[in-house]
Amino acid sequence: MSGSHRSASHRRPAAAPSDRDEAGQPQGRAAARRSRRKPKARRARKFTVGTATLLALAAGWFTVGPGRNFQDATASAAPDREPEVVPMQAAEAQHTEAPAADRSDRDKITSIPGIGADWMSKVPAGTRQLLVASGKDKDSSDNTVTLWTRGDDGSWQAGQAWPAHNAYKGWTADHRSGDLRSPIGLFSLTDAGGRKADPGSKLPYDENKKFVMSGRGFNNEPLAGSFDYVVAINYNRVEGTSPLDTTYPQGAAKGGGIWLHLDHGGPTHGCVSLTEDHMVELIRTLDPALHPMILMGDAPALAA
Repeated sequence: MSGSHRSASHRRPAAAPSDRDEAGQPQGRAAARRSRRKPKARRARKFTVGTATLLALAAGWFTVGPGRNFQDATASAAPDREPEVVPMQAAEAQHTEAPAADRSDRDKITSIPGIGADWMSKVPAGTRQLLVASGKDKDSSDNTVTLWTRGDDGSWQAGQAWPAHNAYKGWTADHRSGDLRSPIGLFSLTDAGGRKADPGSKLPYDENKKFVMSGRGFNNEPLAGSFDYVVAINYNRVEGTSPLDTTYPQGAAKGGGIWLHLDHGGPTHGCVSLTEDHMVELIRTLDPALHPMILMGDAPALAA
């Protein structure tokens, strides 16, 4: 109650009617002072707004006209976000993506390691399966066989590497009958066969009891069963015939009967031999639609 009394006693009395003009505005010295203050206040507000506008323009936060930015879209981001954060993140994303694409391109093998450019140029474009038999050296009977597959983009993908044997005296670029060397070269693979039943060959397969071998090899190992599964290597032979065919287009002196067959644990007379499990896998994998070939020879000769 005492508080309301003090408030009433200190309240300024209302202005008399004579203190206002016809429009109801206050008159006198106090009113004049108030009217003189108004232009200053308006000037201060204009200055404040103008300064804020210039700062906003300088910072890139101001949008001029509908849909038109004074600076680019990134710079016109909300002022509580650092404009450089988004561009930096975008740059980092580009930096991480580009090397990934480069790595992908680098990982594509368009030529087979260890095979020279001259040999690669001789592989027909339609050949999608290439069996590589690479010998340790010119006079070695040990080699490694790998089946390479070419994709739609031209890159080569390696299969498993299999240990194998070749001729007793190694390799030659001029094979002759009885020289005990395997011929170096690139040859097609079109026909298969063996004493055992077809294991699932896509190539024409000749099951025949004439695929028989007896006796002992260079290491006194038994040769029985060596021809249970064979794939003919088209060196000096007629394609599209049984591996047993003895027609030699270049003459008998150039040798023939060069096959892929079962390994008997030692060197061959001229063929390339693989273990039975690998021979079965190879026969099931070779596909005439992919035009399979074999590139065979000692490593230095294949790299030339």
